[in-house]
Amino acid sequence: MSASALALPGAHAAGGSSTAGTPGWPAKPLRIIVGFPGGSSPDLTARTFSEPLSKMLGQPVIVENKVGAGGNIAADYVAKARDDHTIGLFINGNLTIANLINSRVPYNPQKDLAPLTLVGVSPLVLTAPVHLADVPDGNDARTFLAAAKKAGDKWSYGTPGVGTVGHIGTELMKARTGIAPVHVPYPGYPQVAQAMLGGQLQMALLPPALAQAQEKAGKLRLIGVTAAGRSTLAPDVPSLAEAGVSGLNLEMWNAFAAPAGMPAEIRARLSDALIEIARSPEVRTKLFQQGWQAVGSSPEGLANRIKADTATMGKIIKDQKIRAE
Repeated sequence: MSASALALPGAHAAGGSSTAGTPGWPAKPLRIIVGFPGGSSPDLTARTFSEPLSKMLGQPVIVENKVGAGGNIAADYVAKARDDHTIGLFINGNLTIANLINSRVPYNPQKDLAPLTLVGVSPLVLTAPVHLADVPDGNDARTFLAAAKKAGDKWSYGTPGVGTVGHIGTELMKARTGIAPVHVPYPGYPQVAQAMLGGQLQMALLPPALAQAQEKAGKLRLIGVTAAGRSTLAPDVPSLAEAGVSGLNLEMWNAFAAPAGMPAEIRARLSDALIEIARSPEVRTKLFQQGWQAVGSSPEGLANRIKADTATMGKIIKDQKIRAE
């Protein structure tokens, strides 16, 4: 499903009819809970929204970082919030496969969190070291994947951890192409890139900004993006679909969600405001600079994306028997 298809249905102008249904709200500062540390991509996105949202609501908007468990600690906190002044900024996994990967996750993404808006999307880029034994030079995806298939489990790929988009996405690519590299988890994408530079990995799916920076430095090669077509975030990189890899329309995304118990009229007002902010030229530019293609979907659009991604990734999790370590 394309970002543009998600952006339009059901959106209302901020401050519209839902405003009248929330007398006396907000009565205190609004909190945006983020499951990653200050300076991380989710933190930067949340802070991009905090000032304009504060102006719209007439109350301070505070970003709070509750770090741990890949963002699931923050998601559980938001799911249990009952003050009607707490929302969260989440990554894919927190709203889709969290409890499919780990049955001990204490919240249900589909039941305990209510979608507000899909903020931004980004494909990943299949990358490889510049010079490494048994890894073909050049950027041709067909040649690279043929070598990977021949190598079998002698190759390794890195990700920021079990259940991340990089992990599930590479497992999906393995299923679509017949390659079989071994998974090696790292603390984050920068560490994955460093491991490739050190010759410990033959391949990885990286965010476009990181991949392009390493390419400009002459350290990594960009093989293809995990999207149905070329991405505005990496316009010079062919899609893997162009190399014949079907069914690999894979994106990272981030989104706002509220506790499912928050009154519908308050959720509607928040959604209206967040959509308007996401679609504003200033914020769209900031999101692009942060590595995101801005969307600003309706709650229904985000709900549809959650459902579709949960089904796709859930199948890979089941087929590959992926569990949190």
